[in-house]
Amino acid sequence: MSGTYLGMPSFPKAAHEAVGNTTLRANLKHATHTIRDKRAKAVAELDDWALLREAGKQIKDHTLRHLDTYLVQLEEAVTAAGGIVHWAADADEANRIVTRLVKETGESEVVKVKSMATQEIGLNEALEEAGIAAYETDLAELIVQLGHDRPSHILVPAIHRNRGEIRDIFTKEMGEWGRPAPEGLTDTPAELAEAARLHLREKFLRAKVGISGANFMVAETGTLVVVESEGNGRMCLTLPETLISVVGIEKIVPTWRDLEVFLQTLPRSSTAERMNPYTSMWTGTSDSDGPQTFHLVLIDNGRTDTLADEVGRQALRCIRCSACLNVCPVYERAGGHAYGSVYPGPIGAILSPQLRGTASEIDASLPYASSLCGACYEVCPVAIDIPEVLVHLRERIVQGGPATRHGNRVVLKPAKGHAAERAAMRAAAWAFTHPGALRAGQRVASRTRRFHPRTLPGPGRAWSATRDLPQVPAEPFRDWWQRTHGKKESGK
Repeated sequence: MSGTYLGMPSFPKAAHEAVGNTTLRANLKHATHTIRDKRAKAVAELDDWALLREAGKQIKDHTLRHLDTYLVQLEEAVTAAGGIVHWAADADEANRIVTRLVKETGESEVVKVKSMATQEIGLNEALEEAGIAAYETDLAELIVQLGHDRPSHILVPAIHRNRGEIRDIFTKEMGEWGRPAPEGLTDTPAELAEAARLHLREKFLRAKVGISGANFMVAETGTLVVVESEGNGRMCLTLPETLISVVGIEKIVPTWRDLEVFLQTLPRSSTAERMNPYTSMWTGTSDSDGPQTFHLVLIDNGRTDTLADEVGRQALRCIRCSACLNVCPVYERAGGHAYGSVYPGPIGAILSPQLRGTASEIDASLPYASSLCGACYEVCPVAIDIPEVLVHLRERIVQGGPATRHGNRVVLKPAKGHAAERAAMRAAAWAFTHPGALRAGQRVASRTRRFHPRTLPGPGRAWSATRDLPQVPAEPFRDWWQRTHGKKESGK
């Protein structure tokens, strides 16, 4: 990835600051609880939800196992339909390609559909450096852009803002970006939406270049799919003369029929709708309608490294529904900015450290940004076992070991700050393989229980500062069992 947000501290430090923001916590609690309650009702309408979930998992796993084959098939289909395919190994290459394509049109501004991939690679910043203005057209992304802010949620990037804050942003900033906000703008949803519509309509009608991502790509036909709720995507995809789509290589599905599964599970898991209000599909170009030039930029940016990890690769199943964020108790309290990535919440805690590596302080801390309650796994529409991957990544950070970075097999060194944890685990492993020592240790611990501290000293203080140390029982289980059952069993 293009790197963490500039100046971001580790997750514990960022979260500690975030939980003190009462307005942020209130905004997040209200929004996430509303979304997840609606989602639960929408999912309950389908008797075959569990089967759809398993089908989505199987389709994604099959595709990832044969990704090389399907990507070649996709390129051939897109090219045959009049599109041009570009391959980008990393964020820098993708940004160079898109910047060059825009400059070749002679334009100095573009309109954008909401896209996690372009945020991941820092495309807006790269275009700005090249003198090209990129205008976000999704309502929430518009709020974030006008507010000089960062997205904090996959589905609702401005979830940390309330209506009053949005009104103030529109009133202050819209005039600097284009059409100003109406006089006397209030914080009612209808007025805010109308202000955004008027502001964006001017840009839609003027722009000659559109930039999008894609929710899915169909290998057999070369079709790209964008699902959204506002209609801004439809405008960006059809009005400009040139369309550039920047998509991660994992967004591919083999056949048109595979969409049947995801077009049922994605809207219910994300917006709690039976289907998306706008589902836009395009295949190449047409002489009579839509953009006359279509470019598809396929980005790797750490995805093949992730694919090489047998446990971690399941993160690439993600269809960006955000259901895991809305049920996560950690995200609800810390917010999305604490994750230091465009991918916040539970999915971000396993995806970002794999795409970017765990060398930075923030990435090494993300696998610990979880209580391992498992709620994220229960709601995931493609059954990503996020707790399993979190534990897997924690082991990699503490112990080091083999991994794939930039296509090469490397051996990672253990991260700093975990020496005491490694020593404790080794001591525990030795004790569990020596029953006599374990039994003696349990007896000593029981007989000295009244002298035990309530908090751990030294490095252990970080653990006991937020947890109660369990009391050691007056008698070890082995001794209790022998005393209460041993004689009975020996008399049989």
